[in-house]
Amino acid sequence: MKESTRNGVFNVRLATLADIPALQKLIAASVRGLQAKHYSKDQMDAAIGSVFGVDTQLIHDGTYFSVEAEIDEGLHGKVVACGGWSKRKTLFGSDNVQGKDDRSLDPRHDAARIRALFVDPEWARRGIATRIMSACEEAASAAGFTKLSLVATLTGEVFFRGHGFKAVERYSISLPRGEMLPVVAMDKAIQN
Repeated sequence: MKESTRNGVFNVRLATLADIPALQKLIAASVRGLQAKHYSKDQMDAAIGSVFGVDTQLIHDGTYFSVEAEIDEGLHGKVVACGGWSKRKTLFGSDNVQGKDDRSLDPRHDAARIRALFVDPEWARRGIATRIMSACEEAASAAGFTKLSLVATLTGEVFFRGHGFKAVERYSISLPRGEMLPVVAMDKAIQN
């Protein structure tokens, strides 16, 4: 679906397996460009590819979005954002994260997961992440979920709080090379 935002035109669509190389580049650029205020270079390097990365299960489930920026009128060019939701138990992480649990959630009792929302630093603060959040919430609600949960980075906490999420727990995730990544578990009731 083609949409306009401040300073640009973009297309929100379901991600495909063909998007994976572009998504991996986008995620690394987003982490390094937007999270340096809260995390060290060593933390970011250790998290990229494990905690921060592509979970192909979301693409197979049709619950992950890719956003392309229109570089020239009529030409779609660059993937500038991504994010999705999940009906699986896994809270965060790429295909490489330890402890993945792809069992299905029960919408009557469980919260759908908001997963892996990243924006290219050059396209940040233009409303694209908000559009992805709306698409996720609408789709999760249509699937019968009444609650959402996520694990936010310290950088993303303010954004998610602005979208009605409340912090429920602060903890750190163990990363490769002995690094730790402080994060915030957050929940929200879906507004119907």
